[in-house]
Amino acid sequence: MTKEYRAKVFKSGNSLALRLPKALGIEEGTEMIVREERGEFRFEPVDKPKAKIDISGFWGKAPWLKVPERRDFDERPSVIAARKAAKAKTGK
Repeated sequence: MTKEYRAKVFKSGNSLALRLPKALGIEEGTEMIVREERGEFRFEPVDKPKAKIDISGFWGKAPWLKVPERRDFDERPSVIAARKAAKAKTGK
């Protein structure tokens, strides 16, 4: 069964705002998408980006693990030139 709530539109600066009832359970600061379809408005929360895990604290915890070389990007020409210069300088 669909619940029905009343909300009030008010002026906020140079914009209009819609005050939503607390009973909807929407948290403050939630970003919303608003769609207008044939004079009707629909809104839904924006999908939150997936949380990234900081693994920098794990470095050195398993010294037997080797970090594989990344080959999924092109190196900058300056990095390639610096590596060539270092090899020429050391003779390796």
